[in-house]
Amino acid sequence: MKILDEQKIKIKIENRINEDIASGRVGGASVIVKQEGKVVYQNCFGRSDNGKPLTESTIFRLASLTKPITTAAILKQVDRGLVSIYDPIEKFIPEFADMEIGALAEGEEIVIVRKATEKIKILNLLNHTSGVGSLELGDKLFTKLLPHEKVDLQSIANAYANLPLAFEPGSVTAYSPLIAFDLLARVVEITSGKAYDQFLKEELFAPLGMVDTTFVPTEDQWGRIVNLHNFEDGKSSFLPLDKHHTMSDLPLTYFCGGASLVSTIGDYSRFAEMLLADGKTADGTQLISRELIKKMQTPSLSDQIMPGPQKWGLGVRVITGADYVLLPVGSFGWSGAYGAHMWVDPENQITAVYMKNSLYDGGAGALTAAHFEEDVYL
Repeated sequence: MKILDEQKIKIKIENRINEDIASGRVGGASVIVKQEGKVVYQNCFGRSDNGKPLTESTIFRLASLTKPITTAAILKQVDRGLVSIYDPIEKFIPEFADMEIGALAEGEEIVIVRKATEKIKILNLLNHTSGVGSLELGDKLFTKLLPHEKVDLQSIANAYANLPLAFEPGSVTAYSPLIAFDLLARVVEITSGKAYDQFLKEELFAPLGMVDTTFVPTEDQWGRIVNLHNFEDGKSSFLPLDKHHTMSDLPLTYFCGGASLVSTIGDYSRFAEMLLADGKTADGTQLISRELIKKMQTPSLSDQIMPGPQKWGLGVRVITGADYVLLPVGSFGWSGAYGAHMWVDPENQITAVYMKNSLYDGGAGALTAAHFEEDVYL
């Protein structure tokens, strides 16, 4: 096992983030690195807006770091025997029984190519092989939705049941930024009889002590949410806080399973530690079965469908090849469009979380995410 050098990590992370903040590329960031359950390094840097420093209680928009949490939620229902990852989505939402494959024609006209021959399974939603909300077609369809079609999970599911898929389910992989995980969240609602935000609070957040992770912030929590930062033409700026949305322009009533949670560095670290502990909370409660956590971190796609050193497990990317030079093989995690980044390294018993909210450098390809990995391992 690689034992992390606390002093070396401290120097590298602080030099890097302080330089990013001084240049204006980052407005503020929070990081935490743990090994074998102990904090190796934790700190907060920069500010949220004019003079407001970040602290451990600062709240960030998770964007797609919401997806691993939605994965955990659906796995809770699998543990209970209410869902199988091989179930077709139509078992829970019958309107998805007869889907069509679409394409963008000249002038961005949407045309129907043919009927789909494969059913959309829960697994396809988890590993981005469903064709729902993917590729340019998926982006186009989402922009055409009317306001009443994205009020909540039920309305978004009903809307997409009438829209074409980007490809045959299971045939290829293409990222679904929102809708695939919205459908998973909707299945949780249907099988639990609870609104999705209530389910998460009762079944995941309360047992893990994630008191500041939510779709609908309180007034106190809004006061601790970091302002979105931008860096354009060499200038750093912050957007005014908008209390109507936690992700883009989505309404707060739409508990977007792929993108709308907010959280703190400490809350998300507790979630990551649960994943490292094979589904156990800090007090030893088995929140999700060890078998399903192992399945979550196991590659679910072949080299033919997803070549290269990274593959989708269930709701997370998994490092599968040594030619991915930063994280060890078997590490898993994901990132968010506003710059949040997380991984779990079972081999070395490490969890690491980086939080920022940026409009220009986010997602799995964010430079800050790569630098954070370098500063922990190299």
